[in-house]
Amino acid sequence: MRTVAELSPSDLYRACDASKLGFDTTSELEAPTEAPGQTRALAAVEFGIELEGAGYNVFAFGPPGMGKHGAIQRYLSARAKEQPKPDDCCYVNNFKEAQKPHLLRLPAGKGAELRSEMERLIAEVGTVLRAVFEGEEYQGRRRSITETAEQRQQEIIETLAKKAADSGIALLRTPVGIAFAPLSDGEIVSPEQFSELPEKEQERLRGEIERFEKKVGQALHQEPVVQRQVRDQIRELNRTVSRRAIGPLIADMREAFAGFAKVESYITEVENEILDHAHSFLARAQGDDAQQQLQRMLGGEPADEGFSQRFEVNLLVDHSESEGAPVVYEDHPSVQNLLGRIEHLSRMGTLVTDFTMIKAGALHRANGGYLLVDAIRLLREPLAWEALKRMLESRRVTIESLGQLTSLVSTYSLEPEPVPLSVKIVLIGPPIVYYLLSAHDPDCRRLFKVKADFGERMERDEAAEAAYARLVAGLAADHGLKPFDSTAVARIIEHGARLVGDAERLSLSVEAIEGLAREADHWAGKNGNGRVTAQDVQQALDAKEFRADRIRQRMLEETLRETILVDTEGSEVGQVNGLSVLTLGDYLFGRPSRITARVRLGKGEVLDIEREVEMSGPIHSKGVLILAGFLGSRYAAERPLSLSASLVFEQSYSGVDGDSASSAELYALLSAIGGFPLRQSLAVTGSVNQLGQVQAVGGVNEKIEGFFDLCEKRGLTGDQGVLIPSSNVKHLMLAGRVVDAVRDGKFHIYPVATIDQGLEVLTELASGEPDEEGTYPQDSINGKVQARLEVLTERARFYSSPPAEPIGEEKGEPVGSDSRKG
Repeated sequence: MRTVAELSPSDLYRACDASKLGFDTTSELEAPTEAPGQTRALAAVEFGIELEGAGYNVFAFGPPGMGKHGAIQRYLSARAKEQPKPDDCCYVNNFKEAQKPHLLRLPAGKGAELRSEMERLIAEVGTVLRAVFEGEEYQGRRRSITETAEQRQQEIIETLAKKAADSGIALLRTPVGIAFAPLSDGEIVSPEQFSELPEKEQERLRGEIERFEKKVGQALHQEPVVQRQVRDQIRELNRTVSRRAIGPLIADMREAFAGFAKVESYITEVENEILDHAHSFLARAQGDDAQQQLQRMLGGEPADEGFSQRFEVNLLVDHSESEGAPVVYEDHPSVQNLLGRIEHLSRMGTLVTDFTMIKAGALHRANGGYLLVDAIRLLREPLAWEALKRMLESRRVTIESLGQLTSLVSTYSLEPEPVPLSVKIVLIGPPIVYYLLSAHDPDCRRLFKVKADFGERMERDEAAEAAYARLVAGLAADHGLKPFDSTAVARIIEHGARLVGDAERLSLSVEAIEGLAREADHWAGKNGNGRVTAQDVQQALDAKEFRADRIRQRMLEETLRETILVDTEGSEVGQVNGLSVLTLGDYLFGRPSRITARVRLGKGEVLDIEREVEMSGPIHSKGVLILAGFLGSRYAAERPLSLSASLVFEQSYSGVDGDSASSAELYALLSAIGGFPLRQSLAVTGSVNQLGQVQAVGGVNEKIEGFFDLCEKRGLTGDQGVLIPSSNVKHLMLAGRVVDAVRDGKFHIYPVATIDQGLEVLTELASGEPDEEGTYPQDSINGKVQARLEVLTERARFYSSPPAEPIGEEKGEPVGSDSRKG
């Protein structure tokens, strides 16, 4: 009989020696410069950021809570400080096509300077123009123009009056205009006198009056032309005077922005606009209260405010206060938050907008630097992923509304000049998102050519434990926590191994470690400690488990009350205690379950009841099918397997998946076939292959503790324990209560490598070795199984073609006594 040595207490828990950490408290340590254990991922990030070229953006993926965002943010922030500031971006009015604002790009700080200079210019223009237009020189030149025109008109009238007088006609000025009347001896002829004149003279006078009326009409017809000429002369005078008045202001602006061609062109446009609308600046300077009041009554802005907006500078992105390149994290990556938006105001029931209402998006703010985006949040936003890809492909940012993107809205809107785009984007998300996008969207691989794969664990050695200590020191410094002494750090390191279920590895879940550190700091404060100790860390762990284990406690109570049937003493045929793990959020706990098997004569079928009722997952179903393969290869390689077996998790009312119970199912099945009992004081976990080798499973710590808690509540007898795969020994980080019980000999943990070893522990019988003909000793476990299968084969042969004479017990011979005679 092969013996399986049970594990010693030292095999069950790998403690961290606090004295070897080399510090008293974490206040002596420096925070880590990069995330521990993520060398490969950070190297990929560095490669993607440094490599210039289209599509070399980064997709960083890994399990949640690994500190991906923080690690990338720290790396990019350090790198960005060494890089130059990107340009400022401004939108200004297009005075020719207001719906297409102009984009101005200026060195960092120049955008704010342009805005302030333009504000100063517009503020001073009205004052300067008012002073000039109210001056004697301008007033005199304006009067000269109007007086000259009036004098010219007067001369024309006087000439006509003289010619009319020579023809005996008087030119009269009346309130309604110019009229003509006959003269006689220098006196105006009355109608009575006119009627007494000879008919011929009357005809002559009427003709002369008609002729002079035509000449007056022709003279008056020229008056609009004269007035237009006057207005043109005044307008030209205004431009000349205005240009001379604002010339020094414009010259100062040109000098301040010399060398920037687009800005110089814009300043020229501003100058022309001021010259064309000098009267508006004058009205603004004079304070036309009546006009402003009327505008307000109509629901609009005062004329001066609306007019001055045309000359504002919309500073879209200002890098005057930046230190190096920008690093932007967009936590709500909607289309408008990424690409920018155009806002609207409601005026008299109508939505209006202008270039001053253009707002920057994350791509504008990150242009020339780095943009971090959460991949899942991006994909949740309608059209955001497609919009981002389009911007990366075109290398420019075009502000578009959702209506424009979907072509559902065709209303008039602004069309701002696109902004050239030069940015490195880092998408952060879980692995499944990256792999799905890579498989179903070719653009993902083309635009995000660099993948940074963040791991969830690292090898546990002295260097790793030192890195863990620095991580705790950094968390304490960043969040204002109390210093952690070496015992507290050692306990956190041990918990880091427990998180990944591996004594030789440490978890890289920064989120979990940060949460534990914060909670331990809380308990240290309640306990009046100036530093965090191992007791505070353990209290935090115990409190967290207490908050989460209501369901576990309820299931344990129902098992103790025998509502859920699980034996921890005695022996039974075809019955074994299996172990499974239940997950409730981030809380895992082990649960023992009764597994039973029953066999009968059949056609070699192993029936999984869970699978038949569709409560079994594919992995569990695969494990059951493996059992049939094992039975056939070991016991019926050259003869029919004439049994039908059924396997079931008793009192299982939800889905079952995973193959970690396949070894337990095989033990129950062999026990049912061979008729030998199995110890119920033991529980089993482990998967099995067709060769009978027991394979490692997950959650081994929780499974052991789940059965131990049940045994402890019922009373430890010293005969209880758990069988685990020998390949799982390196994963053990058991709770102290289990380790203490093993040390006291009250609980046992057996590592098994094969089904035969497990059977010997469960039955305390020899498994048996086959001879040259493949026959096992009759008193061995395998011999009992083989003998029963042979009986079933003979019975199957009998029922398929019954012989003339009775066989077996009817002849006085043991059933199956001649089954090996061929």
